[in-house]
Formats: sequence, C-alpha cells, structure tokens
Amino acid sequence: MFKTLLMSIATLTAALWLSADAAAQSTMIRGKVLDADGKPVVGAAVVVESKGGTNRRHQTKTDRRGEFVQLLSESGDFMVTATADKLGSAAAPVRVRLNATSEVTITIAPGGAADPKAAELKKVFDEGVAASRTGDHDTAIARFTTAATAIPNCHDCYYNIGVSYLQKKDEKQAEEAWKKALELKPDYPEALTALATLYNNQKRFDEAAAMSGKAAASGGSAGGSADAIYNQGIILWNQGKIAEAKIKFEETIKADANHADGHYQLGMALLNEGKTAEAVGAFETYLKLAPTGQFAATAKAMVEQLKKMMER
Repeated sequence: MFKTLLMSIATLTAALWLSADAAAQSTMIRGKVLDADGKPVVGAAVVVESKGGTNRRHQTKTDRRGEFVQLLSESGDFMVTATADKLGSAAAPVRVRLNATSEVTITIAPGGAADPKAAELKKVFDEGVAASRTGDHDTAIARFTTAATAIPNCHDCYYNIGVSYLQKKDEKQAEEAWKKALELKPDYPEALTALATLYNNQKRFDEAAAMSGKAAASGGSAGGSADAIYNQGIILWNQGKIAEAKIKFEETIKADANHADGHYQLGMALLNEGKTAEAVGAFETYLKLAPTGQFAATAKAMVEQLKKMMER
C-alpha cells in the first residue's frame, strides 16, 4: 500500500518528513509478488528505487514463494516495481522506517505491460505527495481522495489526507481522516501516533496515552518502535508524570541508542531528579547525535550552565 508522510510527536505541533541518516544501520523491505489469481510469481524482477533525491536503485528477484527481501541503509520513500514475463509489471510506493521491516504486496495483472489503471493511480497519488511537499494542501487532499475512491482499502490515502488537513489547521477533519485509516488498518502505527500527537496537543491526555500505547504495541517488535515509546514518554511528561516519563525515555534509548530526542528528554528527567552529572551526560549525547537538532541550543546552554554549577 501507499505510505509517504510520517507524523512525529517530537515537535508536538505538526507533520514532519523523515529522511533520517541511517548510516551504519540497516532496515529492509520484505514483499511478495502475486498474479491476478493471488498465486506467487516466481523469478519476478524487483527494482527498489529511492524517491528521496539520492537516486539509489536496488535490484533483486522473487524466490519460489514469490517473495523477496531487499536490505537498505536508509529510511525514506521508495518505489518498488515488479516485472514478470507474460504478466507485465506493477509498482507500489513504500515508506521505509529506520530499524523496521516494511512489507509490500504487488499484484501483476496479465497483459504483457503495466496495468494502466494502476499506473494512473500511482500518478494521482504521487501528485498528492508532490502537492503536499509544496504546501498546496487542497490539491493534495483532492489527489489523495481520488486515490482513496479508486482503492477503498487505501489506509495510506486517508492517513495522508489527515496530514494535509492538519497542515491546514483543520484538526477535526484530520482526526476524521486518521480514524478512517484506522478503520481500514487498526494497527496502523503512523495513524495511531498522529492521533496521539493531536490529542496531546488538545490536552486530551487519556486519549493520547491510549493511542500512543497502541502505537507502541504495533511498532513491529516486541517492545514497539523507539518513536512510539518516546511519544508515550512525552505524553506522560505533559501530564506531569515525570518518573513514569523517565522510564519511557530510558526504554526509548534501549530500543534505539541513537534516538537523539530520547537522550535530551532523559536529560531533562534526570535534571528534575537533581542528578546533574547524569543529565549533562545525556545532553552531551544528544548534541553528538543531533548537533543542529531542535533542542541543540537549549542542550548546549544547559551543559555549559550545569558544568559551571558542578565546578563550584
């Protein structure tokens, strides 16, 4: 299915495009290629292309079960195209998240060429992505809505509609779109996180915590994704539950040692406990991981001030 925009509670305000530098880390796309009857297509050529401006291109083939795995060293938006003799080709966009497995199923219709309807739908969806990136959210909503009408189960379409509505500051419509996405895919972590963010901003903390908990549970691993756990910590922090929030920030770092914001918030929790030296260490780690990050100026000032206090 389609997946392009990703919401993060880290800014506590709006949608963010994620293109994290995943050097020295890995992630993957796992997929399967089926024919029109739902049977596996053996030996289909699979091309995985980055849409984030890096022009990276990977090639592989399906095995005897019609499945393939492509390891990647970066997160972001990718286009996966499968081609088979006598069947033609079909493509699907995939959002790849760092340290997670993204799954995709591609169905190739017979005819010796790409399905024109699928190609047109892809074009419409890509137009929505392009419009959203340029700030033309009315056009983005229209394009994603057209795609959703063509594919009734396109939960990614409704998710992206919600993101565009939020950019227009229409929180009610954004909420409805994300709820629709969850009707189609109840364990959709991006939509769950988006609603958690929205409810947190609206001070609907109980609902925010519930959504964030579901997002963590659906994060693709036993402990949930680092981002989802971090979100839980932020919501607890905003509720004044500092000790509980600290535990979540520690869990965040355990899930992803390079989660910069997790280190920063852990530093704030440690500072709240009066553990100055440990807080300095957490802030310094944040600055190493995100020297130009959103909390960089504050973290730097905190380190300088706290070190002076420690020297007295």
